[in-house]
Amino acid sequence: VIAAMTALAPQLARITAERVQVELSKLLLGPDPRSGLELLVDTGLADFVLPELPALRMADDEHGQHKDVYAHTLQVLEQAMDLEDEGPDLVLRMAALLHDIGKPKTREFQPGGRVSFHHHEVVGRAMARTRLRELRYSKQFIEDVTRLVFLHLRFYGYRDGDWTDSAVRRYVVD
Repeated sequence: VIAAMTALAPQLARITAERVQVELSKLLLGPDPRSGLELLVDTGLADFVLPELPALRMADDEHGQHKDVYAHTLQVLEQAMDLEDEGPDLVLRMAALLHDIGKPKTREFQPGGRVSFHHHEVVGRAMARTRLRELRYSKQFIEDVTRLVFLHLRFYGYRDGDWTDSAVRRYVVD
């Protein structure tokens, strides 16, 4: 089955963007989107539907200093689903899926074997906007998802409770 799907993957170029959007949304809103996304990646279908997803399967750096971004992304999607109180939330799920898509383009190897992804949230927002427009999602949906992608690191520096007044103001504005 996987071999047959892999052989048919290039045929997806014939399908309209609107139809691909509907099917991707159904997959994300289903009870087990991870399995469907893994199948898309494993068969090469994601290269035509959501090429940013297989791009997250970056090779580990030589010192193992960063986690597998692809596996992390699927884990974040599952964690986002656990937060849903009132049924599936397509905006939340799509933002979880796309939150780190800027990492491959921003990856830099630092001295000492460290890896950085500076401003991946900015690059990811632009990439998400482009992909979601190509898939013909609504302007409001695109704005909501890309805002979450951009802001997904907002609390990273605040976990220790060291909030400055300006940090609180930024948070309130956002």
